[in-house]
Amino acid sequence: MNNDSLSAAQIAYLKSYRFHKIKIMLCRIGILLLFLAFWEMSARLGWIDDFIFSSPSKLLLCFYHMTKENDLFWHIGITLFETVVSFFLVMSCSLLITILLWYSKSLTETLDPYLVVLNSLPKSALAPLLIVWLGANYKTIILTGVSVAIFGTILNLYIGFHEVDPEKIRLIQTLGGSKSQAMFKVILPANRANLIGLMKSNIGLCLVGVIIGEFIASKCGLGYLIIYGSQVFKLDWVILSILILCIIAIGLYGCIRMIEKKHLET
Repeated sequence: MNNDSLSAAQIAYLKSYRFHKIKIMLCRIGILLLFLAFWEMSARLGWIDDFIFSSPSKLLLCFYHMTKENDLFWHIGITLFETVVSFFLVMSCSLLITILLWYSKSLTETLDPYLVVLNSLPKSALAPLLIVWLGANYKTIILTGVSVAIFGTILNLYIGFHEVDPEKIRLIQTLGGSKSQAMFKVILPANRANLIGLMKSNIGLCLVGVIIGEFIASKCGLGYLIIYGSQVFKLDWVILSILILCIIAIGLYGCIRMIEKKHLET
């Protein structure tokens, strides 16, 4: 928007908004830097045991050695691949199943208690069974990631479908429209915000599910590094892997936020 077409009050508001955003960003960076500085100082002064808690300088050194000797980026790539695949499977399968449930009321009434029970199950308890049934491979880990999020997503999507204004659906039916037209012209457009919200939560849930699978069955990935590092007391590996997981989670969430911004602009 051209500043020439804005009033003085609007320009002042935009300036204050930008200043507020910059201030928040600087505060976030400042908190992080203060935490890292305090962590490093505590380790150097002996306030904490740097063997157990490590330190930022030790983690940087560990990162350098692991990239040279232990294929760290390969482990990161494996975890990212499994997470992204499980995320797309969750969203696509959930959407397809929810559409089928919306089309058939009898199917919904039949499957509803099963979906509730499966959503309530602790998914970490399913992981060992999946490994026994399917073997210790990346497909099992992806399926573990899918199992963490898919049932809750189906239930939430189905609720969202039924919260759409029934008068709009009735109008389409009155004008001779089909159920498919009601789905693609009314139901799905009305649930775009709901879908994006589920994407934001599911990307983290899929990462959690993948790490659970890697804990139990993998020979690669960040989950494997965490378990292996704790077993051989390489706690720098454990803490570094956890920090990388935090960065991955922030990055994946940021990608969904970009999709959300594009959605808001349209």
